[in-house]
Amino acid sequence: MSGYVGIIVSDPSLQNQFTQVELRSLKSHFMSMRRESGKLTLRDLASRMSRLKVVGENLTEEERASFIQDLYQNLDDEVDFEFFLKVYLKLHAHANARTGTVAKNSSAFLKAATTTLLHTISEPEKASYVAHINNYLGKDDFLKKYLPVDSSTNDLFEIAKDGVLLCKLINVAVPGTIDERAINTKRVLNPWERNENHTLCLNSAKAIGCTVVNIGTQDFIEGRRHLMLGLISQIIKIQLLADLSLKKTPQLVELVDDSKDVEELMSLPPEKILLRWMNFQLKKAGYRKIVTNFSSDVKDAEAYAHLLNVLAPEYSNPSTLAMKDHFGRAKLVLEHADRMGCKRYLTAKDIVEGSPNLNLAFVAHIFQHRNGLSTQTKQISFLETLPDDTQISREERAFRFWMNSLGNSTYIDNVFEDLRNGWVLLETLEKVSPGIVNWKIANKPPIKLPFRKVENCNQVVKIGKQLKFSLVNIAGNDIVQGNKKLILAYLWQLMRCNILQLLKNLRFHSHGKEITDADILKWANTKVRGAGRQSHMESFKDRSLSDGIFFLELLSSVQPRAVNWSLVTKGVTDEEKKMNATYIISIARKLGCSIFLLPEDITEVNQKMILTLTASIMYWFLKQPVEEKSNGTSDSETISNSTVDDSASESSLEENGNLFGPEEPRTPAVSELLQCLVRANQR
Repeated sequence: MSGYVGIIVSDPSLQNQFTQVELRSLKSHFMSMRRESGKLTLRDLASRMSRLKVVGENLTEEERASFIQDLYQNLDDEVDFEFFLKVYLKLHAHANARTGTVAKNSSAFLKAATTTLLHTISEPEKASYVAHINNYLGKDDFLKKYLPVDSSTNDLFEIAKDGVLLCKLINVAVPGTIDERAINTKRVLNPWERNENHTLCLNSAKAIGCTVVNIGTQDFIEGRRHLMLGLISQIIKIQLLADLSLKKTPQLVELVDDSKDVEELMSLPPEKILLRWMNFQLKKAGYRKIVTNFSSDVKDAEAYAHLLNVLAPEYSNPSTLAMKDHFGRAKLVLEHADRMGCKRYLTAKDIVEGSPNLNLAFVAHIFQHRNGLSTQTKQISFLETLPDDTQISREERAFRFWMNSLGNSTYIDNVFEDLRNGWVLLETLEKVSPGIVNWKIANKPPIKLPFRKVENCNQVVKIGKQLKFSLVNIAGNDIVQGNKKLILAYLWQLMRCNILQLLKNLRFHSHGKEITDADILKWANTKVRGAGRQSHMESFKDRSLSDGIFFLELLSSVQPRAVNWSLVTKGVTDEEKKMNATYIISIARKLGCSIFLLPEDITEVNQKMILTLTASIMYWFLKQPVEEKSNGTSDSETISNSTVDDSASESSLEENGNLFGPEEPRTPAVSELLQCLVRANQR
């Protein structure tokens, strides 16, 4: 099976209620629930649906159980996917009726909630993002023939269908993320090339911190506007908030009083830092209220008037604060912003309506243009007392983005702070090894009592030992206390476990041999040698890997058309090595590898990240639909592909957001790996 395959249900009434994205998500949840005991009954649904949005959030387990019992007589009936969808829809309607968010009529709910409400787009947001794109990409050599886009049309979504615009927008947000040599930029792209661009875009978006769970390449092909606009919104938000860190803007230390507060500030997400900065400036202006959000707290535009008066008093208008009408004041605020040279990410109407995304974009742009912070030597000296561990920072980033890509209930901004209650770690463990968490003894946030956090983290450590992690002298309280070294050690083993588990699910269970680092190493060397190349990797810390040639040859061996060798450097100088490393990462993501390393991880030969890169390439290759051909090997070395455990492959890989990418699994070509393993067993 190759290419995109939609999920089909036989009941047309069900098929019409969901998009393919929603069906893939629900199928993923269904397979996960069924894996816990091998089958799924009506009796099981009440407890296992707790992880579904709306149904799990708005109904207790007892309420779900009571509702199901009222509907069905035999609770021991086994549930297939279509039956599950029907129960889900009924519970969804019940949950929304309870909260008063939908019409009382059930059919009206089904039609609105699944086809209209979820898929509407904000025209003001679209107009704002179109203006942003026109401004930042209007002079791009490739895109200038398509830009500027008219925001009153849907041209944005048509232009974005080939993936080029989104890839370039990612590079504007986080420069250097995508090596543009890897983007297919012909005037007319064939379906294969377009799919490569979409795959590169999605995997790169995850790598900069976007949440792309339940978004696939087919959604771009079909031009699903709400999904495309949602991704564009995230990319632009990352760009606008990029300067809100002490590394980029050390003047932010002015917001705190001592080094302890600096550490706290560093752990805050960018939005919270932006709010703290805004309130810091408002305090100077004598504004007594505290702004806690970018919606209701700024609707009257009064906070904006005070903020701009502090930052740019030369453009202030006395009439602004005297204005009683909120809409009129908002118009004067935007005139002030224009005189400052700030772009309008919103209109006066957006301010009074409290559009959170556009208000955040507006304030973030003001910060970028004029933050009003000083550079006092005494305060900047606080930063010198803080440890500057680049390696810890890079690993924290990689693990954070990996965990966010899994689609957990909480977005992680800082692993050392956001994992301390243990809940997200338990969710991640459940994604890596379904059914391994005892949710009955887990404590769901918000958790006020410290010992409840310790209970969660104790279970995290217990499960780690069950998965054979090396956890000497690690206790749950170490995670609660935010011990950086121990948390990173645990997360690395968890990510590695995910890698090996996914690879294991692509091979036969009959041989029972676990995939090891050595198997991955041997596979990579075998592929490169089999392609007639001379490179060799002694280990994942082999210093010769720094020039990137081995990985380019590996990528070429698994997909001959992947590497354009005319773009490859000799890898002698540091600059040449970095160019090769950037190219490697983009090519791997373009194939379908969802990886979270940086070029420096290759040039400096970071053993952990090198392993994830190699394993990701291996995983991508083995799941491709390769036609098996007789190679003359003996019966002991040749293993038929006809006994693959399809359920294991499907269920574990169907979930979007795993380490290796958003696509559903393909039929695995596993004989090559298995021959390696058989020989190892014979030895």
